[in-house]
Amino acid sequence: MVALLMFAAVCCAAPVGNAISAYVGLKTGAQGDGGIAEGGSAADIPPRMLTAYKKAVQQVGKYVSKCQGMRWPILAGIAKVESNHAIGRNIADNGDIRPKIYGVLLDGSGQGGNTTVFPDTDGGRWDGTATGERAVGPFQFLPSTWESIGKDANRDKTADPHNADDAALGAAIYLCGNGRDLTKRSQLKAAILQYNHSNEYVANVLGWIDQYTAAAKDPDLKNVSGKVRTVTEAALSQRGVPYSWGGGNARGPSRGICCSPSGKSGASIKGFDCSGLTLYAYAKVGISLPRTAAAQAGVGQRIPASLGTGALKPGDLVFYAYAPGRDSTIYHVGIYTGSGQMINAARPGTVIRLDSVNAMSGYAGGARLL
Repeated sequence: MVALLMFAAVCCAAPVGNAISAYVGLKTGAQGDGGIAEGGSAADIPPRMLTAYKKAVQQVGKYVSKCQGMRWPILAGIAKVESNHAIGRNIADNGDIRPKIYGVLLDGSGQGGNTTVFPDTDGGRWDGTATGERAVGPFQFLPSTWESIGKDANRDKTADPHNADDAALGAAIYLCGNGRDLTKRSQLKAAILQYNHSNEYVANVLGWIDQYTAAAKDPDLKNVSGKVRTVTEAALSQRGVPYSWGGGNARGPSRGICCSPSGKSGASIKGFDCSGLTLYAYAKVGISLPRTAAAQAGVGQRIPASLGTGALKPGDLVFYAYAPGRDSTIYHVGIYTGSGQMINAARPGTVIRLDSVNAMSGYAGGARLL
């Protein structure tokens, strides 16, 4: 109960499960305060990796001509969960990643969630060991899988799963299958399930795909005017500003406080937490909001969660609760921008960004102040 009260006092991130590949066992992203991992926008992806994802989208039709709907957020969602976009490695101009990325040895020991023995198939060529099999590269392919789908995307005459371009193209080919239509949610789920037969894994990857998709484009504000536009643009202008636990006020970003339930301090970080950002944006039109997300739910016209996110309009506050229907458990707030997106200060370690409204769990409706 103490932790719950602390969460309610200053908004924080959603408690989302951290799905790890059943075959790989690599930790991905920072989970901090029980929230979503870092990231959610192209700014969180190393530029060379993002280039590889986009290049693969352009090339995949050469190998799977009937594939429809392949786009870079799909590849980014997979790579986020499998290797955190190879962050921390050196990515050369030609796409080679060093040090190489290896998963655990799949010897049935249970380490990393593996319970099945996979005998060696490559003599250690790709996975560095002839004693068994382990997943390799930023997309964590088994050598046996790579043998069937690996292609030379960067034209160096080697199809290498440790190369960003080659690996991204291989993933695109694998996900496309014999010609899936990835614009259809059911077929996208089937493709991800083929990649890793785990419903938890599918949900995790889909969550990242949705976030990258939302962040890949700016909101359409051409039909938004007046005070709503002022509020929305004020919040959007803060994209890239760090999250600071307890930070932000009507004047702008400020140093936060110590400490979050997991010990994260905002005292040395000048920025915003979620309710600090909404307080700042609405101050631009003369509306003074309470400091916490739960208190802000009591301002304006409440929009019940039962109406769904389709009832939201640009400028509305968007709430998330541990127990939807009980406003006292609201832990997070964002500002809706339309088209299923919100401006979001998600959690310690991230920056303010544009996210899908589905990026956080426990949708608890909204509030209309304008």
